Amino acid sequence: MRAASSPVPAAVLAAPSAATAATTVKPLPRAVASTASNGTGLGAALALVLAAAAPEPARAADEEYVSETQEVIGKVRSTINMDKADPNVADAVAELRELSNSWVAKYRREKSLLGRPSFREMYSALNAVSGHYISFGPTAPIPAKRRARILEEMDTAEKALLRGR
Repeated sequence: MRAASSPVPAAVLAAPSAATAATTVKPLPRAVASTASNGTGLGAALALVLAAAAPEPARAADEEYVSETQEVIGKVRSTINMDKADPNVADAVAELRELSNSWVAKYRREKSLLGRPSFREMYSALNAVSGHYISFGPTAPIPAKRRARILEEMDTAEKALLRGR
C-alpha cells in the first residue's frame, strides 16, 4: 500500500467494488489483437484504413486549393514584373490585392493547410507584396532584393504544390 501522503485517492487503491467486478472485458478480435500486440498499435491500423478511404470532398477541396494557389502565383508574378511606366499597374495591383485577400481569407482558417509548406510560403509572399503596396502605393516598384525573395518563396510554394505538400 502507498503512504497516506500519496496523491492517489484511497478509493482508487482499495479493492474493486462489486459493480466493477461484474463488468466483463471482451477480448479484441484476433487481427486487431495481433496488430495491437506487435507494437504498431490500433491507432496505426485505424490510420491505414482511414487513409485508404479518403473522402471525395477532401480531394476536391485539395484540388481547389492547388488551382487557386497557382492562379494567385501567376497573378503575383505578372503584377510584380510589370513596368512601372505601364498605365495598367494600379489596376493590376488592385486586382492582385483583391485576389490575395480572398485567398488568405479562405485558406488561413483551414487547419489542414496551416502546416503545409505551400501555404506557408505563399502566405509569406503575399504578405510581402501586400505590405509593399500598402506602404509605398500601387505604382511603386518592388525593390530587387524583395522581389527576389518573393519570387523564391513562390517557386518554393509551387514545388511544394507539385509534391502535394
